[in-house]
Amino acid sequence: MGGALVFWVGVVTVGICVGALFAFKGMTDPTLWRTCSVLSVTCCYLMWAITYLAQLHPLIIPKRDDLRIDL
Repeated sequence: MGGALVFWVGVVTVGICVGALFAFKGMTDPTLWRTCSVLSVTCCYLMWAITYLAQLHPLIIPKRDDLRIDL
């Protein structure tokens, strides 16, 4: 998969945010709904991307635990 997945999911996220700008036309307070929708999608994407990239390129390489003594 690699880092390109983060880019493509980002493109989908931008598409969802643009769609949310036009989705809430007939509601009582469309600005509030648009803002909440865009912020929610953006925060979810950022959390996913940071977690995915942290697992893709870890700062500390995990060590094997083969030296465990069974009692």
